Amino acid sequence: MNILLLGSGGREHALAWKISQSPLCSSLFIAPGNAGTASLGTNMAVNPNDFEAVAQLVSSEQIDMIVVGPEEPLVNGIYDYFKNHSSLGHIPVIGPSRQGAMLEGSKAFAKAFMQEFGIPTAAYREFTVDNLAEGIDYISRQTPPIVLKADGLAAGKGVLICPTVEEAVTEFNAMLGGKFGSAGSRVVVEQFLKGIEFSVFVLTDGKDYKILPVAKDYKRIGEGDTGLNTGGMGAVSPVPFVDASLMAKVEERIIKPTIDGIGKRGFAYEGFIFVGLILVEGNPYVIEYNCRLGDPETEAVLPRLQNDLLALFHALAEGRLSEEVIEEDPRSAATVILVSGGYPGDYEKGKPISGLVGEGDSLVFHSGTRLNDAGELVTNGGRVLAITSYGDTFREALAKSNGKAKQIHFEGKYYRRDIGFDL
Repeated sequence: MNILLLGSGGREHALAWKISQSPLCSSLFIAPGNAGTASLGTNMAVNPNDFEAVAQLVSSEQIDMIVVGPEEPLVNGIYDYFKNHSSLGHIPVIGPSRQGAMLEGSKAFAKAFMQEFGIPTAAYREFTVDNLAEGIDYISRQTPPIVLKADGLAAGKGVLICPTVEEAVTEFNAMLGGKFGSAGSRVVVEQFLKGIEFSVFVLTDGKDYKILPVAKDYKRIGEGDTGLNTGGMGAVSPVPFVDASLMAKVEERIIKPTIDGIGKRGFAYEGFIFVGLILVEGNPYVIEYNCRLGDPETEAVLPRLQNDLLALFHALAEGRLSEEVIEEDPRSAATVILVSGGYPGDYEKGKPISGLVGEGDSLVFHSGTRLNDAGELVTNGGRVLAITSYGDTFREALAKSNGKAKQIHFEGKYYRRDIGFDL
């Protein structure tokens, strides 16, 4: 099979790494890819959100399957574009329809979905600039901390946890005033749930589903979970406190009603559902849905997935997903993200990267990298590299990843050394 993988981050490098191992994969194209994916297939300078350009690439390279990594093309309707294409409608697209992707594309839509199908989540209200005064009044009557969420896509940075009512009101005004652009034109004000978070990944055809290895990621920039939210500073898999009893609750109370709701709503959904969860007094609640794999969790989850990922996608596309059995590596995996100085604020690009030779027990997934005109590997984003290692425990794996992180050099390099500190 000729495979087209859309995206350019660490998640896509991990997907390319896994897909390229499959005997079903004849050729792998990545659009646009990064310096890491270039060693696993052919990078193509095509924007995943330019559907016509993607279609031309699919035709010219005789692509047999499209795997969509990031959320934006899915929310913009790439699944629907190909399903309705006069000559390319037969090509499987791994990802949900535009309707299904609204579970990530709109926080308000997702909350209403959960409410309709009895899926446990925090209490909430939603507001726009048209009822701003009502929103301020609602916030003033809440007990802090108060959670504010930009309704639309905000690159993982649209969630604010405000310790005081005053700060919440200030941020609420800023969000509706354009702080996150159009993503914040509607704001969800949510009850704060106190607990510990974890992530569950489901592959589904909208009817049947398979649960992939569980992970936990760390979003804050500072050690001890301090500072600003980022796209993710690291992850571990499996998660020590997620046992069979808890997973039974997750499946019965959350996964099954979610899949049932997708069916009842009539969404076409042939891809991943990421369920961000929080454990509160022994019970799981949904924080958010994503319509794709998470990053950096993917870099910890896929190394533990022993199945042929492309065979799973093929089974999904042919309606045979129920026949598959997920197999997990018994070892732990720990992922550490190396980021550019200043991230998640302003940062510089183009810094030369060294120290990647001799990976040893570690996998290095590229995120924000490129080759410059001189052929040097340089930084090209806020999150630069994801280092994943195996171990008998996540602490053993983390020690290896931190050791490798220390060996890699670029100006302004920063990483958290305490991934998994709370487990």
